Amino acid sequence: MANHPLWSDEYWLLLMQLYLKKPVGVKPLYSRLMVELSMELHIEPQFLYAQMFRLRSIDTPRIEKLWEDFGRNPKKLSRGVKLLRQKLGYADLFYDGVAVQESFELDFKPIPALQLKEGGEPTAQERQYALLTPVMLILILDQYFRLTPITMVEETPEVQELAKLLRLKPSTVCEVMSVFQFCDPYLNRGDQMNSPLLDPCQQIWNRYGNDNPQKLAAQAAQLKEYFG
Repeated sequence: MANHPLWSDEYWLLLMQLYLKKPVGVKPLYSRLMVELSMELHIEPQFLYAQMFRLRSIDTPRIEKLWEDFGRNPKKLSRGVKLLRQKLGYADLFYDGVAVQESFELDFKPIPALQLKEGGEPTAQERQYALLTPVMLILILDQYFRLTPITMVEETPEVQELAKLLRLKPSTVCEVMSVFQFCDPYLNRGDQMNSPLLDPCQQIWNRYGNDNPQKLAAQAAQLKEYFG
């Protein structure tokens, strides 16, 4: 497998510590801890996921030595990870103020255009908007394709279940679905919409809405791990 330009062999310790967290084993691709480590290292979850499989299979002498030195010695592993994180912290201070080119990280962060403005008391709706991330919109779009417009209401069990998973109000999930209806060329909505959600939803539609819905369903099924 091709190496990643940001990968360092020191990071094996971070992966090993994650691998050994109960339940021991390869963690789901989009588990929260996997994503958090990916965002910390600015390395895509897919790469770390593949590296974790390598860690399990012990496919090089170096990995075998890592298991001998740290795999059966949790205290030594913990010390090694602590020293590495201190080193990473110093590196962050060194690069403080330097722009970092983010890619996948943006999907897991609140949408900048929906963040609360300084001054004034935000409405309950604006507070809900500030919680939204592209990953949430992806999951809502997947559910959108499983419903009909008449069932995109708060009382629908699937809407309530998704809202609970995302820790949003059902009304917010329904509002996002109503915006996706404007993005949906098959509905051919002729009226106008003035919503701050329109641009973020359109961006997600452009990524997934016109592609094979099975691909979206597979992606959404994996992303649900992040909220589990």
